[in-house]
Amino acid sequence: MSNQDLERIRLSVKELASVSIEKLKKYLSLPTVSAQNKAIPETVDYVVGMIKEIGGEAKVLDDLGGNPVVYGFFPAGKKGDSSKTLLFYNHYDVQPPEPLDEWNTEPFKPTIIDGKLFARGASDNKGDLVARLSAINVLQKLEGGLPCNVKFLIEGEEEIGSPNLAPYLEKYRDLFHADACIWEFGGKDEKNRISMVAGIKGMAYMELTCVGADIDMHSSVGAYVDNAAWRLVHALGTMKNQQNEILVDGFFDGVLEPTESEKQAVHSLPFDENAISRLYGLKRPLITKSKGVDPREAMVFHPTMTICGLEGGYTGEGAKTVLPKKAMAKIDCRLVPGQDPDHIFHCIKRHLEYHGFDDVEVKLINGQKAYRSSYNHPFVTHVLNTAEEVYQNDVILAPNSAGTGPMYIFGEQLKLPIVSTGVGWVESKAHAPNESIRIQDFEDGIVHIAYMLTGFSTALTEENIAVEK
Repeated sequence: MSNQDLERIRLSVKELASVSIEKLKKYLSLPTVSAQNKAIPETVDYVVGMIKEIGGEAKVLDDLGGNPVVYGFFPAGKKGDSSKTLLFYNHYDVQPPEPLDEWNTEPFKPTIIDGKLFARGASDNKGDLVARLSAINVLQKLEGGLPCNVKFLIEGEEEIGSPNLAPYLEKYRDLFHADACIWEFGGKDEKNRISMVAGIKGMAYMELTCVGADIDMHSSVGAYVDNAAWRLVHALGTMKNQQNEILVDGFFDGVLEPTESEKQAVHSLPFDENAISRLYGLKRPLITKSKGVDPREAMVFHPTMTICGLEGGYTGEGAKTVLPKKAMAKIDCRLVPGQDPDHIFHCIKRHLEYHGFDDVEVKLINGQKAYRSSYNHPFVTHVLNTAEEVYQNDVILAPNSAGTGPMYIFGEQLKLPIVSTGVGWVESKAHAPNESIRIQDFEDGIVHIAYMLTGFSTALTEENIAVEK
């Protein structure tokens, strides 16, 4: 790789930028909400069309249930190394756009304002897929073509926990075999440093339901009738104290202690408390402050328990004096390596029974294990080094993300190094109203992927891998 290679790529990306953005806008116009089973077939068709349009092979895998998985393949060019293969993981589904009244633009009508593209899915994860396909298109037009084989696994259930992905990866393991994987997301922080992760937290997402009667009642009967909402609140209160400590026995079973090198990596991560507070409009101090815990350690190494939603009785405008027949809460537990979501589910059930809340039904909606790749692997180093060259700024690499995805399944089935990078930015607001990417970041992301691919085979020589081992 050379500066000349990089400049050629930058020039080609500029020439194709308008085409790539129009392609992305059409993709973002599809309301592909997996939680509501919307626009799945037409989105699959569009993704297949994007792959075939630039000469790739595409297969739709739909024989194992759930939304289809799309396989894409691009062979190495005449001067490329066909013995090496890079896999990209992406998903075509997006989060529901609600609350709609908090959007400044229509969520599925992509709109560019002041150099930013607003739409649901812009950063999570449609923008990254189009950027990666655009990078392949750029390299195809340069002398020599693609420097290695490239594969894609693009699923349609990531936003609902990827419940059907494992059987596809198990059955089609050989089809998706590769030497390394670029994960779905990434972006720039408040100082425009590109942030990457070499792992991801797991999750146990549960629904807790308490039923007290067949119908809602007049609130006056609360003098002698138990309140399902209060009972659920009391049950939840036994699981976490006011110091935000998780009290469920067995919850921390199996947690793997981070290595010294992982601890050092986390302590080198930047963290701007004031910037975080401004970004989210926080009304209270960080919960780590009162406990004297480094928020960076908490974000990467500590499991969590979060109430994601509470529902019961009347919550509309004005007053309605009812005693609700039923109350429901949704909680997620973000897990670290060594924790098992099924075990967490059984621990919570056992905890509620022990505390006298055996009438509170607990249902595991989805579960995923945590995963950490070796961030000392030559591939991870290569992605980081090429990012530094492209972005001309520091690059932040964390052992794992605070978020969740099906990375564990990839590591277990495909046995490859994984690192995440993408085209988002600190105010992308994924999962929230007014999701966006910046056009310049989108173009820079295309440049990085294309440039990274040019040196991929060299970075994964047997000598380099032997040194890492």
